[in-house]
Amino acid sequence: MATITLGGNTTHTSGELPKVGTAAPDFKLASKDLAQVSLEHYKGKRIVMNIFPSVDTGVCAASVRHFNKDAAALDDTAVLCISRDLPFAQARFCGAEGLDNVETLSDFKDGSFGKDYGLEIADGAFAGLHSRVVLVLDADHNIIYEEQVPEIGQEPDYEAALSVLN
Repeated sequence: MATITLGGNTTHTSGELPKVGTAAPDFKLASKDLAQVSLEHYKGKRIVMNIFPSVDTGVCAASVRHFNKDAAALDDTAVLCISRDLPFAQARFCGAEGLDNVETLSDFKDGSFGKDYGLEIADGAFAGLHSRVVLVLDADHNIIYEEQVPEIGQEPDYEAALSVLN
């Protein structure tokens, strides 16, 4: 269990993030058309996972925008923006913002992604949502970077995350 903060108030996650050097756990998430997507869908591609509580908050929206801009320069890399928002809300946000370099995926059905990756918020006002995390996977889907952002209202270290892809 990791300790993080929300507005300076201590809260916890359901577990620990998978460690750098380990294989990423498989997942089943919903795409914008409600199709089920798993890690196998990205076979042979590097992956940046931008994980956050809700696209309807300012910092979460900023992270999607930032990764969308950066994704345009990444070869053989999928940038996945993952939350518990409904796929329709994710698609509406990206459509309204003109964001087409990222893919949104939803853990709305059962929250298993958040639990399996140890990043579900366990208590406090955002209990049940995902904490703010960035994971980067190589083409074999081994984790090469992980960041559990300590304060939910803080943006991730974009430069550090993307530097492992160079």
